[in-house]
Amino acid sequence: MRVPPSLKLWRTSKHAMTIFSMRILKNDLKNLSAEQIDLIVDYLKRGKVIVYPTDTVYGLGCDARNVNAIKRINKIKGKKGNKPLLILISDFKMLKKYCFASPPQTDYLKKIWPGPVTVILKRRPILPKELTGGLNSLAARLPENDFLIKIIDKVGWPIVSTSLNKKGEKPLTNMLNLEKHFKHLPDLVIDAGECKRTKPSRLMDIRDVKNIKILRK
Repeated sequence: MRVPPSLKLWRTSKHAMTIFSMRILKNDLKNLSAEQIDLIVDYLKRGKVIVYPTDTVYGLGCDARNVNAIKRINKIKGKKGNKPLLILISDFKMLKKYCFASPPQTDYLKKIWPGPVTVILKRRPILPKELTGGLNSLAARLPENDFLIKIIDKVGWPIVSTSLNKKGEKPLTNMLNLEKHFKHLPDLVIDAGECKRTKPSRLMDIRDVKNIKILRK
């Protein structure tokens, strides 16, 4: 299948004109070709920022280890400082590589995962402070989405997931006129049509599994 060319956007001001190059893949997730999957994986491995459909809303994503890519996501969203971002994982083995998960915590997670629930756990000192906000915790989710599991497995490490919106605004549910919503743009957009869900994942702090806190319903 032929990969669509990049979309080049020109923005002008009194002082300069900037050209942004953003590639768009428009396809149903079930019909993505092996070539397109490899393209997405390549973008992530090269430290690029992508927009992709999750099992909740459209998200901005990148390699969770790449500081520059994480900073670009914050810039796109208009966020200042190092506020924590969540990661998507492909299995429990990957979770335990980056987080501490006790047997009781693991047993609880097996009841709610995979699915649209993000949990906060104590983190291992592996991923950069730009991702975790310098906190001793990490938010993670195992998505119920074959496309995402395949991408994460092929990349080989977690990817960042944060809703596609500017700070203080509602998440976008489609890719129409993306360039009008954001001053800074991603490198790759996977456009799978209108998003079925309009709310981000539920957020729970399970560091004390006997006293679970629901932070976002």
